[in-house]
Amino acid sequence: MIREPFPEPFLTTDGIHNLRDYGGYEGADGAHVRKGLLYRSGQHIEASEADLDLVQSLDIRTIVDFRGLSERTSFPCARHSDFSAEVIAFEGETTSSPPHEGGLDKTDMTAEKGRQRMISVYTRMPVNPAMIGMFKRYFQSLETRGGGNLIHCFAGKDRTGVGASLLLHVLGVHYDDIGTEFMLTNDAPTQHILERQSLPRMEAHYGEIEPEAIRNLIGVREEYIGTYWQEVTRDHGSIDNYLAQTLGVDEQRKARLRDRLLA
Repeated sequence: MIREPFPEPFLTTDGIHNLRDYGGYEGADGAHVRKGLLYRSGQHIEASEADLDLVQSLDIRTIVDFRGLSERTSFPCARHSDFSAEVIAFEGETTSSPPHEGGLDKTDMTAEKGRQRMISVYTRMPVNPAMIGMFKRYFQSLETRGGGNLIHCFAGKDRTGVGASLLLHVLGVHYDDIGTEFMLTNDAPTQHILERQSLPRMEAHYGEIEPEAIRNLIGVREEYIGTYWQEVTRDHGSIDNYLAQTLGVDEQRKARLRDRLLA
């Protein structure tokens, strides 16, 4: 069976949602973020043999898995027989209430409740100790390890979306382009994979879910990343202060990352 190619920047897959290269954007001093080094996706539990061959061909030497221990246990990633990349993960939970797991509130999930649920995710993330630790390890891996780097979580949109956004900011990418990259998740040609993996668990928790609520929960909105930026700026004065003071990405580390990841 011939696989029809997906539109750029998405890589053609059978069972991996939202796999894409998030390079190519203009960064500091007119340089561009290198392509072929930075990848993001959802989890790999349903990866086909062709998907695994594809990932193996990308020379990905580091995978940063933002999922918590319970997610990794329930949804173990498939691996190529020659897989040798280092996997960086947190030995605990990285979120107390991922959208695909439901939550304490079992009332009807309306569109507005779905939106508010996601806003709360992005409000908590800047102060979540587990995610702070994972973002630190993510930046360290980018500075110290060669080859390609892949970040992912369950859906590849929230924890992964923030991680990619922070790196693009470090590389000098304009916020408008950061937002454009973030919103590409809604254009992923693999939404059916995410729905298959997440909707049964959500419906078992909430019952029937309004279509717009589903879009708010498994997609992204500009206000989601805007909320993260707003929370960080309010508490730290700027994203750059947060990067330096909380994540350890000061001007010297920025310069080193730009040397490696801009061309």
